[in-house]
Amino acid sequence: MRRKIIPYNPKLKPLAKALRKNMTFAEILLWNELKNKKMKGYDFDRQRPIDNYIVDFYCKDLQLAIEIDGISHDIEDVIVNDLERQKRLEKLGVRFLRFDDREVRKDMRNVLRTIEGWIENFENEKHSKPTP
Repeated sequence: MRRKIIPYNPKLKPLAKALRKNMTFAEILLWNELKNKKMKGYDFDRQRPIDNYIVDFYCKDLQLAIEIDGISHDIEDVIVNDLERQKRLEKLGVRFLRFDDREVRKDMRNVLRTIEGWIENFENEKHSKPTP
C-alpha cells in the first residue's frame, strides 16, 4: 500500500528543528517509547511539519499524529487554535491521538496501551476491508 504524501511548508523546517532540540519532559518521555520503531514496528517522527503546522509526533504509515497538550493548552485561544489545526489536518487524512502532559509523565503505561490499541484497531480495519 502506498503512503499518502502530505506536503508541508518548507519554512517550518527551522522551527521544527528548534522544537526537537527543546522538547518538553513529557515529549522526551514519549519519544523514548516511540523512536527506533519501538511502537509495534512503526516509524514515528518528532516535531513533524505537515501542511502549515507542526505536530509533536507523526507516523506516515498510519497517518497518525500524536499531540501532548501541556499547561499552555489550557488557554481558551490555544484550545480553539488546536481544534482548527486538527480539523484542517484531518481533512488531509491525518488522524489524531491527544494526551495531557501530566498523563504522559504520570501514567505512561496507559498512554502506550492507548497508542497500541489504536494501532491494532487500524490494522484490523485495514485487513478487514475488501480489496477492489
